[in-house]
Amino acid sequence: MAVDVVFSADSFLVTIDDGRELSVPLAWFPRLLHGTPEQRDQWELIGRGEGLHWEALDEDISVAGLLAGRGDQNRTRPQAA
Repeated sequence: MAVDVVFSADSFLVTIDDGRELSVPLAWFPRLLHGTPEQRDQWELIGRGEGLHWEALDEDISVAGLLAGRGDQNRTRPQAA
């Protein structure tokens, strides 16, 4: 379960209740990337820490997805040649 989120210029760090810290590139989540620092700082825990929510950016991120290395599931993926 997530307990904290901190942003840098190009990534964010999610602290998990077991002490792990996940560093995630903002590029994985375009809404966060293009949001203002104020919007990014307005996050809240959902599902007792199973996910993170940003109301102003209409963004929801699951901790399980981050642990699995998944970014925004809505972003366009390159087509295989």
